Amino acid sequence: MVIPAIKISGANKAFGFGRKRNQVLYDLSLTIAQGEVFGFLGPNGACKSTTIKLLLRFLNPDSGSLQIMGKTVGQDEFRHQIGYLSEFPFFYDHLTARETLLLSGRLSGMNRWAIDQRISILLERMTLTDAADRRVGGFSKGMKQRLGMANALIHDPAVLVFDEPMSGLDPVGRHQIKELITELKEQGKTIFFSSHILSDIEALCDRIGIINKGVLLYTGGLEGLLAPGVDLEKCFVSLIEENNHASVA
Repeated sequence: MVIPAIKISGANKAFGFGRKRNQVLYDLSLTIAQGEVFGFLGPNGACKSTTIKLLLRFLNPDSGSLQIMGKTVGQDEFRHQIGYLSEFPFFYDHLTARETLLLSGRLSGMNRWAIDQRISILLERMTLTDAADRRVGGFSKGMKQRLGMANALIHDPAVLVFDEPMSGLDPVGRHQIKELITELKEQGKTIFFSSHILSDIEALCDRIGIINKGVLLYTGGLEGLLAPGVDLEKCFVSLIEENNHASVA
């Protein structure tokens, strides 16, 4: 039996206490196969980032369980198998791009020879070779986003989690990241990413999940969602509006 790359079972999350307790995630269950590209869609405040934080154990669920490559988040060591890119990558401004990747490689338990090899490959792949020895504090938003991608890949993880990976990128940068995601899929990597850019979701994903107000509304292939002659944007907006109206009624 093949172990799922990601498995979320009945995850619930609330913030606050007593009367101010606010439930934000309701009984979320998802299974993502190894080698799959899975797009996680939802409007602002839908609980996409909270779900990602639960996967990475930045937050703990109130109930339910989450697994990465068969390892239970919160019980087993799993982080060496996962790479993460946040929507707004944070770096130490006084470090150079090369030093940033070196630090991440060391924290991942890699030896120096392997780190140096990966740094050269990733800096070239993300078109950052000329900026390798510049301090990150002087980088543009797009350069930081590309460095964040290299940072997520430094230890060659099996599972990659990207929160809005195209954020802040110009058309050339977006094309670069889309090509990279396609390459990673060809290498057998599992990719779970959230995005507001629906054309990228259509182009890249094997399956998608749509979440609104903490409730999973749809999971499956695009062919199971799209009506003939209707694009993803129209289907997405219609599904969200229908759910919002049902919540009010």
